[in-house]
Amino acid sequence: MIKTILFDVDGVLLSEERYFDASALTVWEMLISSNYLALSPEKFKTDYSDNEIDEIRSLVFDNDQHLKLMKSRGLNANWDMIYLTFAHQLIHLLSQLKEMGFENVGKWCQAPIGRETLLEIGRVLSNYPVKLDFSLFVADFERTDAMKQELLSYLNVLAQEKLGVETTIFEKGELWSVCEHVSQEWYVGDENVVASTGRPSVQKGKKGFLANETTLAPKEEIAGQFEFLASSGIEIGIGTGRPELETIQPFRHLDWLKYFDESRIVTADDVLRAEEQVPEWKSLSKPHPFTYIMGLYRKELAVQECLDFELPLEKGETLLIVGDSLADLLAARQMGAQFAAVLTGLSGKEARGEFEEHHADYILDSVLELKEIIHR
Repeated sequence: MIKTILFDVDGVLLSEERYFDASALTVWEMLISSNYLALSPEKFKTDYSDNEIDEIRSLVFDNDQHLKLMKSRGLNANWDMIYLTFAHQLIHLLSQLKEMGFENVGKWCQAPIGRETLLEIGRVLSNYPVKLDFSLFVADFERTDAMKQELLSYLNVLAQEKLGVETTIFEKGELWSVCEHVSQEWYVGDENVVASTGRPSVQKGKKGFLANETTLAPKEEIAGQFEFLASSGIEIGIGTGRPELETIQPFRHLDWLKYFDESRIVTADDVLRAEEQVPEWKSLSKPHPFTYIMGLYRKELAVQECLDFELPLEKGETLLIVGDSLADLLAARQMGAQFAAVLTGLSGKEARGEFEEHHADYILDSVLELKEIIHR
């Protein structure tokens, strides 16, 4: 009997599309803006139309092929996806410098790469006829079986192969943080960026997407489902890769927050704070089950207690995790929980085969079909 349900947010309750739009704009800005690599500063602006955003996303993510590959490898956090895409393109650009005889590529790969280093690289790139090539991404990463955070480590392998540099610089570090901050500028906008990141915008003028969320079913029907679950004696919570601001604010706007005990809403901010306490773990984001363990136990467990928790859980079958990605499924499997895959994520109904292959307990066309599971 199911006693607790923990929901992912993106691809389950809210559309991921605006996140992916913001992710593409982040990569684009860091490549072309004068604040970063400055490849085409004349093309940069902060108020692209929807059609222009579609064109940028199609280019940067190669018609979403990048996103689908990363999702299929269990990489679920947008910040990681942004970083992987940008860092891969950076290696490609540096490889062209090396081929053209520039001798100092190696020094950039031996120390943390921050914004000042990107500006320095950009000044050098401006003297050479380098070209972007987003089509290389899938081909390069299809040559490895790396999963999840191993994909980030594989960047170091590509640096060795393409640049002749042995390095660990492309592990999650300063450059990842630069990507994260630019992403937050795009998603939350000028009004909320300090609350989101603790830092002001590098590039002002962005309105953000927080007020433009799209639900994956009518918001009233999703609210009705939350009421139904509560009346059935089932406790509900959230385990999301979204930061807290980007979870709480839309839920409040949609009038969903009243259905949740906020101690059962676990976000990327909770994960990042935990990672600071245990840096030796490197990543606690999904598919690591940390997010869902915290949600199940209402954030009452210390970080180390969550990590030491014996898995699979005793009576794990009473927990149902609802997600749209392989990362959610893998987390559920480690916990011994049931898993309901919802086909409203990036890959849509095409994801059914993957979920069948991994033996998801339930596969739903919409989150609203949860009622049918509860009635069984």
